[in-house]
Parts: sequence; C-alpha cells; structure tokens
Amino acid sequence: MAPFTLSRKLCAEFLGTMLLLAVVVGSGIMGERLAGGNDAVALLGNTLATGVALTVLIMILGPISGCHINPAVTLSFVMQGQIRFPLAAGYVAVQVAGAIAGVVLAHAMFDLPLIAASTNARTGMGQWLGEVVATFGLVAVIVGCLRFRPQAVSAAVGLYISAGYWFTSSTSFANPAVTVGRALTDTFTGIRPVDVPAFVLAQVVGAVLATLLFRWLLTERMEDVSTPVLRPLRVDRDSDYGPW
Repeated sequence: MAPFTLSRKLCAEFLGTMLLLAVVVGSGIMGERLAGGNDAVALLGNTLATGVALTVLIMILGPISGCHINPAVTLSFVMQGQIRFPLAAGYVAVQVAGAIAGVVLAHAMFDLPLIAASTNARTGMGQWLGEVVATFGLVAVIVGCLRFRPQAVSAAVGLYISAGYWFTSSTSFANPAVTVGRALTDTFTGIRPVDVPAFVLAQVVGAVLATLLFRWLLTERMEDVSTPVLRPLRVDRDSDYGPW
C-alpha cells in the first residue's frame, strides 16, 4: 500500500490529539459533576475513558500517521532515526494545536467558557518525578511492543496510561501537548500554566532516558563472530504504522 500523504498524516495527528483532549477534559468534567465531591470516583471515570479512547485512536489512526499524538513519542522516534526532523516538527505543531482544539471542544460540549486558565496547582519534586516515570514507561511500552508485539501497541498504551493515572503522583500526563492543553481548562484535569514548563521538561527527560535505554536493551549482539553485529529496532524510517 502506498504511504499516506503528508497532509493526511498531519490531519491524523491533529484529529487524534484533539479527540484525546476532548476525552481527557470532557470525562474529567463529567466525572467531577457526577462524583458528588469524591475525587477518587471522578479520577476513576477519567481513567476509564482515557484508556479506552487511546486504544481506539491508535487502532484507527496508527496506520495513517503512527498516531504519535504526543511530542514526547515523536522525540523518541527522531532519536531512533525513524522519523525525520521536518516531519517531526510538523507533528509537534499539529499535536499542540489539536490539544488546544480538544479543550475548546470539551468546554463547548459542557457549556463552559471555551478557554479558561487552570488554577489547579501541580508542582513539586514528587510530581515531576511522577512525570519522568510516566513518560519513561510510556515510551518503553511503545518501543518494546513495536519490537516484539506490534499488534498489541494500542491495548498496551491504553492499559499503561490507565495504570499511570493511579500509580504516579502526577496522574500520568506523559504528553507535552496534553499538558499545554490542560493548562487551558480550569476543571478537574487542569494544570496551572506556571506549572507546565517543569512538567514538559520532566516528560522530555523520561522520553530521552527510555529511548536511550531501550535502544541498548533491544539491540542484539552476535557473540559468535569476531565483529559484533548490531541489529537496530525493527521499524522502517518514516513508517506508516508506528507508535503512539
């Protein structure tokens, strides 16, 4: 099958990120309204909706653009040489634009102001470490599954992010575009704009560490020849079916 055009890839990245943010923010609003002040119940609803939506989005958009919908994932694949920088820059731009559009869409559905800067403080060493761990794990899941179980990427990502909502101190943003978008909603899922840079830095650190470790971990070395033979990750450059 011929590769998809650039415009289709960019559209898929925009659409995927927009729908992801609409789900994250919209389910947070709905959960908060129905939970009667019980944050655990609200988070549970937010978790289920996000994990399921991620699984479906990767299934339908993965064959078009790889369904990165996450600048940290795009960065990882630039580091692996699987996507060239000009395309990666385009991906990141539409991912951020899609995230903002998704917040606007969620607010419109719930009759809220289309943009409202968050007042929800998310800061401190513990939460920054949580974002490093969340993003490290996400990239590890993607790279590992693409090497050994590519058909399982969508389910694995959805399951990992669902778990991350509960085991990380930051509730697993693990996505710079999502972080920027969530700064524009003063609802359950929001983050203060002033807290965004540290979260994004932690996410970049997590993505870089996971990429470096798993490039080494998943490289096969033949011991029975005098010159070691290194086998890179089994993903074609600029492949049409790639990671989230």
